[in-house]
Amino acid sequence: MPERDLYDVLGVSRGATTDDIKKAYRRLAKKYHPDVNPGNKQAEEKFKEVTAAFEVISDPKRRASYDEFGPDSLRTGFDEKKAEAYRQWRRQGAGGGRV
Repeated sequence: MPERDLYDVLGVSRGATTDDIKKAYRRLAKKYHPDVNPGNKQAEEKFKEVTAAFEVISDPKRRASYDEFGPDSLRTGFDEKKAEAYRQWRRQGAGGGRV
């Protein structure tokens, strides 16, 4: 099963403001919170998914990394230094000296 886009999880666009993201998270967290849905495993999983998406998208640095590298930026072992080197390589015309 492919990974869901974090923006889709929260129901916001990629250009959403910080305030829009917070509002979407609060609405969904309230809807799926385990205290509101006791014993409902699906709601509990959805709450965890929404919270994980919010943790990434609400942090400017993690959001920028996610926007550029997608789900790979969330994987264990993702190296920000290597990502920065790749970013510089790409800016220089993918290593071919083109600008």
